Amino acid sequence: MRPAVLATIGISALVVTLLALKPHQLPAVAGVSPRSPTVSSPHTSSGATPGSPSGTGTFTGDPIDTQYGTVQVAATLSKGKITSVKVLQAPDRNGRDQQIASYALPRLTQEALGAQSAHIDAVSGASYTSEGYIQSLQSALDRAHA
Repeated sequence: MRPAVLATIGISALVVTLLALKPHQLPAVAGVSPRSPTVSSPHTSSGATPGSPSGTGTFTGDPIDTQYGTVQVAATLSKGKITSVKVLQAPDRNGRDQQIASYALPRLTQEALGAQSAHIDAVSGASYTSEGYIQSLQSALDRAHA
């Protein structure tokens, strides 16, 4: 009886220790590469032109192919500040993809608006979708500041 109790305590301690470990950085997202944009020029609104010094308008990011589907966003800027981010494409091949996207994309948008950049943290459990979102947002911001 005593060895069983000691084994159970030891295994429990090991499990608790492993669960307490946190990764210090995101794992590299394998297989994610930007796809060439389907549009030759960025979409803008409010009469903005690419390279306008005010950075005002809506700028469409590149569609980014991920392991689970394509992610594409459009960022609306006013005088260089991100005022909104609209998700144009998100992984939706099955119910699980849709569930992850519906959970992760609003959080990523909230983070982008708070950070006013694409330098945001990925959402846990949605690393591929997060990486696609971040890359697409960065390409939209690059167009806005070109």
